[in-house]
Amino acid sequence: MASIPVSRLKGVGEKKTKALSEIGIETVFDILTYYPRRYVDRTRQVALSQLAVGEEALVLARVRRCQLRRTRNGRTLVEVDAFDGTGYLHVVFFNQPWRSKQLQEGTEAAFFGKLERFRNIEQMSNPIVDLIGDRTGRIVPIYPQSEKAGIPTWEIAKYVDDALSRAGDIFDPIPEDFLDKLDLIDRNSAIHLIHKPSSLTEMAAARKRLAFDELLRLQLMLVQSKVETALSSKGISHDVIPIFGNQTHTSRLNSGLFQPPEPQTARNGTDLVQRFFASLPFDLTNAQKRALDEIANDMRSPIPMHRLLQGDVGSGKTLVALGMLLMAVQGGYQGALMAPTEVLAEQHMLALTRLLKGFKAPGSSDLGLFAGEERELRVELLTGKVPAARRKKLLDDLYSGAIDIVVGTHALISEAVEFRNLGAVVIDEQHRFGVEQRAILRERSRSGHGLDPDMLIMTATPIPRTAAMTVFGDLDLTILDEMPPGRTPILTRWAKNQEQYQLVFDRVRDEISKGRQVYVVCPLVEGSERVVAKSATEEYQRLSQTELKGLKVGLLHGQMQPGEKEEVMDRFRNQQIDALVSTTVIEVGVDVPNATVMVIEDADRFGIAQLHQLRGRVGRGKFKSYCYLISFVDSEETNERLEALVKSTDGFYLAEKDLELRGEGTILGRRQKGRSDLKLASLAKDRDLVALAQVVAKEIVGGDPSLNQFPQLAHELEAFIGPDDTEFLFLN
Repeated sequence: MASIPVSRLKGVGEKKTKALSEIGIETVFDILTYYPRRYVDRTRQVALSQLAVGEEALVLARVRRCQLRRTRNGRTLVEVDAFDGTGYLHVVFFNQPWRSKQLQEGTEAAFFGKLERFRNIEQMSNPIVDLIGDRTGRIVPIYPQSEKAGIPTWEIAKYVDDALSRAGDIFDPIPEDFLDKLDLIDRNSAIHLIHKPSSLTEMAAARKRLAFDELLRLQLMLVQSKVETALSSKGISHDVIPIFGNQTHTSRLNSGLFQPPEPQTARNGTDLVQRFFASLPFDLTNAQKRALDEIANDMRSPIPMHRLLQGDVGSGKTLVALGMLLMAVQGGYQGALMAPTEVLAEQHMLALTRLLKGFKAPGSSDLGLFAGEERELRVELLTGKVPAARRKKLLDDLYSGAIDIVVGTHALISEAVEFRNLGAVVIDEQHRFGVEQRAILRERSRSGHGLDPDMLIMTATPIPRTAAMTVFGDLDLTILDEMPPGRTPILTRWAKNQEQYQLVFDRVRDEISKGRQVYVVCPLVEGSERVVAKSATEEYQRLSQTELKGLKVGLLHGQMQPGEKEEVMDRFRNQQIDALVSTTVIEVGVDVPNATVMVIEDADRFGIAQLHQLRGRVGRGKFKSYCYLISFVDSEETNERLEALVKSTDGFYLAEKDLELRGEGTILGRRQKGRSDLKLASLAKDRDLVALAQVVAKEIVGGDPSLNQFPQLAHELEAFIGPDDTEFLFLN
């Protein structure tokens, strides 16, 4: 079916073939997987003679009259009179002039809405309309339609009927015993029932099976990659033990190939990690302890770790990452932390230097030390702006092993960089780096021991669990779902008009008078005539003369030179700047405990995740903090987004809300933004199916990544997902 052209179907000539191609239908397979977008349940149909005012109902009627006109205030008004055999229905559509072409005289349509009385006339205003033609049946499928292509839903239904009648039994690659255990119907029944259900119960069963198939294909590909990596890679068996008592190995697949070594006492200075955490003036959260033990269990295994660490702003990811780096260092290996920006790399460098001051690392004869002799643990920074002479010295010391932990940017993957014995890598803000860059970093580490280092990828942008399981299914997942005690709550408010805007800057001046500092974030660097949004440069100049007049105001944006940016940030950290007007360059990594107010101009131009990240730049000290969202835009989308931010500071709740509002987007392939390649499955609605698909994929793949035991499934996977799509899926 995948290769049979749609032109083989009855009634599909050259003109229709071209029209169907415009909506993505080129083969018989395409038409069978062009699923209905909704259904008209004719069992809920009400006769017009029985419909009461105030009642919401589905009415099937034929258009008798349709008229387009303009009202006194210039709005378009389409008026329709329809008859169902028992009575007339008057329907009005405001500002929908295209309805006059859609609902021409003689058209059969389903109208769903509430009957109202207006000026003594009973009518429906802006009801949902589906054109169903002369089709019969209790449940009528409604297909996505294209006005441009000129293919109505009943025409698609006709082609689907022909395809189903000629397709015969549709092959099912999943064994029957699997289907019974999973409470899924067979694929042949599912394909028929998704198009021609006799009840909504049958439709739901069909959708469940076909949505599961979509998710299973993605999970199989991810699990295959994971197993192939485990079988082909050779990692370091770090001599460490879980220091918080959890020796349950949860990250490997249940295949027999992934068993960790038996618990034992580490020989090479596990006390370095223990001493470090014992030195902290506070207790770790249970989530941090659990994460560190999961990492220790992984690092003991000869299979290289590939783990995604996600946690909300302020959940303590940096301490977990540092614990991993120390696990490598205490065994004589090196650690690397790669950040996407110099600002973030320098921030990490400051934090690590402060935390590790006074700690010792094990020595080696290569460094002129006796066995067991210790030396000062050394942390260095390598970025693009390091002077040439200093850079050469750092590269030499990395190659000799004199540097224990290096923090850097993309500079860490330049050809000149070679490690002596890199054992652990942390990549911050993973979405800024492609899989190729991570592979280069692994290659740079093999000069010393030829083994792959363990890798921890961390993100401060909470990802919905279903999305993480789908897009990052080749990585083990650790979630920091607790916040350390003492984090200052952030009060978030939305300023919707000019009066409220002035109140925001009253708060700003009040906080600055107390010695606090403020961020003002704008969406653009410079203004644009085509985009109505405040620019950082223009707002810096305006605020300096108005709301922030007389205060020390700074400007920061991504087009500034690295040295300029760092100078501004240093002045802000040292409280030489009261208010910093900035773009989203401060979104991640900037840590100034004295900053207590975040003002986000044109907040409607930012996504939920970005707004949450910006808000996380305040509330990092002991003072009460505030976030003000400035937006005068009144739209349903803006309202839902900003109200979610006002309601909650929980990044995981906001991530789920964001998924719900924006949809999955494209999982596979570089296609139109916002469109999902999952035709039926929804990461927002099918959480249980996503989890089930992952479990089944692990069971099917096991220690057999080539799927030799499931040849038909392997063939289907190859047919559905091409090499280009596979490559894109792993560009995380």
